[in-house]
Amino acid sequence: MIASPQPPAPSPRLPIIAIDGPSGVGKSTLSKLLASELGYINLDTGAMYRTVALAAERHGIDLDDAAALGRLANAVVIDFARKAGSEQVLLDGADVSAAIRTPEISLLTSKVSACPAVREAMVRRQRELGARGGFVLEGRDIGTVVFPDAEVKFFLVASAEERGRRRFLELQAKGVGVDLAKTVAEVEARDAADSGRAHSPLRRADDAVTIDTTARGIDQILAEMLTIVRSRQGVS
Repeated sequence: MIASPQPPAPSPRLPIIAIDGPSGVGKSTLSKLLASELGYINLDTGAMYRTVALAAERHGIDLDDAAALGRLANAVVIDFARKAGSEQVLLDGADVSAAIRTPEISLLTSKVSACPAVREAMVRRQRELGARGGFVLEGRDIGTVVFPDAEVKFFLVASAEERGRRRFLELQAKGVGVDLAKTVAEVEARDAADSGRAHSPLRRADDAVTIDTTARGIDQILAEMLTIVRSRQGVS
């Protein structure tokens, strides 16, 4: 009797890599580079909340109206795309990559992201996307709330002065008129809001690797993160 051929074994699920930390520590840059090096998909969770904040502003929604914010977060379609080598954030099919990065939207985002109904809608979508594995996700509660079982977790830190300086230079390069002292103060205000909110506050997961990016170059930090990922997961 000829034995029936056995179906091929399913490919092992690729790991999820969580990168958390406050604004300005390099999460977005490093998550993109790490995903590129590993051949993973970068899922910018912070951009999702920024996009809801932009949609709320455009629709004139009161940010104190949690029910309205929740309905909006469940109604809008947020997606990610890559065009000509650049990552795009889409709101209902339109590219809003630049529109969600203004200082005004940055300040609105903390309040929007603190709304439980918005977070539930965004976390549900993040889990749907990330469950397939092979994702790098960055935000403020990825390793603690969204994917507490992520195989690799990083928590990035840097001084408020350095993070404010980075943001100042970024906006200045875009032609936005900004003041350094005010930018640092805005960074500190957002830190307080993110760490003090009742729902999913910013905090380090117990099993996360902490990396201080204050006085280090991106290439050096990326090399350290790649070494950790590959040593833990056997990624070549």
